[in-house]
Amino acid sequence: MIDPKAAKKHVLAIDHGTSAVKVALFSCTGELVAHEAKKMPIQFLPGGGAEQNPEDWWNGFIETAQKIVAKKLVPVDDIVAVCCSSTFSSTVAVDAQGNHLDNSLTWMDSRGAPMVRKIVGGFPSVEGYALFKMLPWIWKTGGGPQLSGKDDIAHVLYWKQAKPDLYQKTHMFLGSKDYINLKLTGQFAASFDSIMLFWLTNTRDINNVHYDDWLIKQLGIDKSKLPPLKKSIDVLGAIKPEVAAAIGLNKNTKVVVGSPDHQSACIGSGAVRDFEGHLYIGTSSWLQCIVPFKKTDVFHSIASLPTAIPGKYYCVNEQDIAGGVLPFLIKILFPKNALNPNDSPENVFQIFDELAAKASPGSNRLLFTPWLNGERTPVDNATVRAGIYNMSMTTSLDQIVRAFLEGVAFNNRWALKYVEKFISRRMDKINIVGGGANSNLWCQIFADVMDRVIRQVKDPMQTNARGAAFIAAVGLGLIKFEDTPTLVRISEIYEPDPRNRKIYDELFNEFLSIYRNNQNMYRRLNGI
Repeated sequence: MIDPKAAKKHVLAIDHGTSAVKVALFSCTGELVAHEAKKMPIQFLPGGGAEQNPEDWWNGFIETAQKIVAKKLVPVDDIVAVCCSSTFSSTVAVDAQGNHLDNSLTWMDSRGAPMVRKIVGGFPSVEGYALFKMLPWIWKTGGGPQLSGKDDIAHVLYWKQAKPDLYQKTHMFLGSKDYINLKLTGQFAASFDSIMLFWLTNTRDINNVHYDDWLIKQLGIDKSKLPPLKKSIDVLGAIKPEVAAAIGLNKNTKVVVGSPDHQSACIGSGAVRDFEGHLYIGTSSWLQCIVPFKKTDVFHSIASLPTAIPGKYYCVNEQDIAGGVLPFLIKILFPKNALNPNDSPENVFQIFDELAAKASPGSNRLLFTPWLNGERTPVDNATVRAGIYNMSMTTSLDQIVRAFLEGVAFNNRWALKYVEKFISRRMDKINIVGGGANSNLWCQIFADVMDRVIRQVKDPMQTNARGAAFIAAVGLGLIKFEDTPTLVRISEIYEPDPRNRKIYDELFNEFLSIYRNNQNMYRRLNGI
């Protein structure tokens, strides 16, 4: 039941992504009022480092939130909450006063891989994991630290070994969402879902997620450096008076705990019923659905994990790079852009769509593999790399651009294969969200390559923020999660074109062959 007051009450929703901090003002019934964004720099370092300055996040939030509130589009008294969605597995070390002690190690940072391998490896080994060592881990958590070293726990282990002084000075290790909440309220906390990739919580009982002393001992982490756990819908507290004053909010505005990007996108996509899928295409991509059971596919990194919805699990296959291939392509086509992003045309993504539309489906059998930063699912492989295959003297720019779009779609079809196997059913309809969903052409390519009906959610770039707004609205008792499918609008529905089935099936098989035939070469070239 939706509270009659919900349409007039609003949430300032934070969508902290890799490439930008976005803030949106939503009604508690999902109506977008305004949004602003601030681009975020990222620093890539030797050995797999990928860092961001948390101060940039905070300054970006303040700047964008100020702009929205200053527009006075709704009475300030009607902005009743702030709620954050943020990147999963970007980790911050903070002192007792809440100051960050180092740059954040983002979800792309893999420097903790050797530390993880040392802890989880051994004989007999299955996919790089010591079998008997991992069985209790899988039983308790549904999975375990990924060998790619991109989880929160890998970041903590890296700091402990590479920067022991920093580790000792750290009061708590927080995910990025929980760091932003700390800055908002002064309260140290994590949600049951945001703590997941620390791999230190027992999730066997979804209604009693808790730290597990055995897991903590295996990893050698100080339990005192881990934040208290709360539900995503809990009210963490009131916003700090000085933060409220800086933005222009009332000092009694509530801060709701919120959720990482995966789970916020799930809520914001409207796919909250069991087995309803959503596909997110941002810098990274994932395919996710709610499931009514606890299960693990250890070979393809899929498990039932806690969601923002109390008492519910979800399964997900997340892939490292999706929409992130397009900025990479911009750097190739506009070399100066590597130094100055303003050097590329403002409508570059529209140009890409127009170019790709000129090429026939299959791009004249040109294949692109989007593994620019390794891959995490359905294979956990930090050494695999991207490539363009089957180029010739007749290859055109429009074919290259379309191949980039199709390559991401092939990668997601690969993920879909194992998600559907995990849930033992076909996902006939998939809601698509994220920046990539703004491209009508790309939505059709996903429908054709994946052979599924693709439903384009309205305002797809604001899906995470919409999800955060819904989480806050549930936390304040204004709506329920089961209301959200009726509150999310679909812009367009894309049916698979049967004329493209043959070429895409053929190319998908070759896409898989590229990985199988070259994985050992990638390991030799990029191995650690």
